[in-house]
Amino acid sequence: MTAPGPATLVPESGAMRLLRRMGLDRPAWSLRRLHCPVPADALVLEVGSGGNPYARANVLLDAYEHTRERHWVPLVADRPTVLGFVERLPFRDGAFDFVIASHVLEHSRDPARFLGELARVARAGYIEVPDAFMERINPYRDHRLEITQRDGRLLIRRKRHWRHDAELVDLYERRAKRWIAGETIPRHPFDFHVRHYWQGRIDFEVLDEDQPFAEETTGSTPSTHAAATSDSLRARLLRGTRTLLSQARRNRSIDLAALLRCPSCGGEHLQGRRDALECGHCAASYPVRNGIPVMYASLPDESRGGAGNTP
Repeated sequence: MTAPGPATLVPESGAMRLLRRMGLDRPAWSLRRLHCPVPADALVLEVGSGGNPYARANVLLDAYEHTRERHWVPLVADRPTVLGFVERLPFRDGAFDFVIASHVLEHSRDPARFLGELARVARAGYIEVPDAFMERINPYRDHRLEITQRDGRLLIRRKRHWRHDAELVDLYERRAKRWIAGETIPRHPFDFHVRHYWQGRIDFEVLDEDQPFAEETTGSTPSTHAAATSDSLRARLLRGTRTLLSQARRNRSIDLAALLRCPSCGGEHLQGRRDALECGHCAASYPVRNGIPVMYASLPDESRGGAGNTP
């Protein structure tokens, strides 16, 4: 593996910078998903890859095949894919050169452990989340954290409830949401999101460390809209673009088992059977479903339609 050097971790491509100088932040924002500042031979992991993984990612990890947290959009597994939790990543130390965590940190119950695991398995990475201000006025039901960035440091605040200030949200939705969410945010997306590149270590602080999050007990079921969306023209275009821009041939040759470790004990000797992987150290067994290892150290909380997270 080739560790990305400091000069390579530029936050924006040349095309992005040009568009932003022209005041065209919206198309520049779209191009960020094509920007991964690592060499072609770098091995890239994406966590929380969901239904639209980055083309440059070589290996994917997500917590669930089906979940409300991504609005029931089907999981894409078009390259080596693993089911598991970021807070207990089933990968060996330093297995990757770079890790992408886009719109997943804000869901975590244990952000310090989440970030520690990213730094354990990769040498550098990219984190993208809604900025705390946008989260405060446009809260999401399954977001447990508010995150902003100061002087290159992530400041993470735990929510008490998914709507931190219900009165503020009500006033905003009645008076300003039409303009801010409909016009201002789409025109200036860089100002409403955190984009954080890190190398070697992740500089962060968790505020309100012991603040409990009030979980919603109301569940939901998969929507027909999500299923229909997966077969839409836009979805087909995205699939084609990912295939065109990905390292598809290389991805097919990746020895996934050589990257894995037991999330229960950290053992690196996993013995493969036709339908499972078994840890040679603690004898934990992990099923393999449709070619995807299911690497949970403990069973996930599916009491809310698979939206919970039990690292």
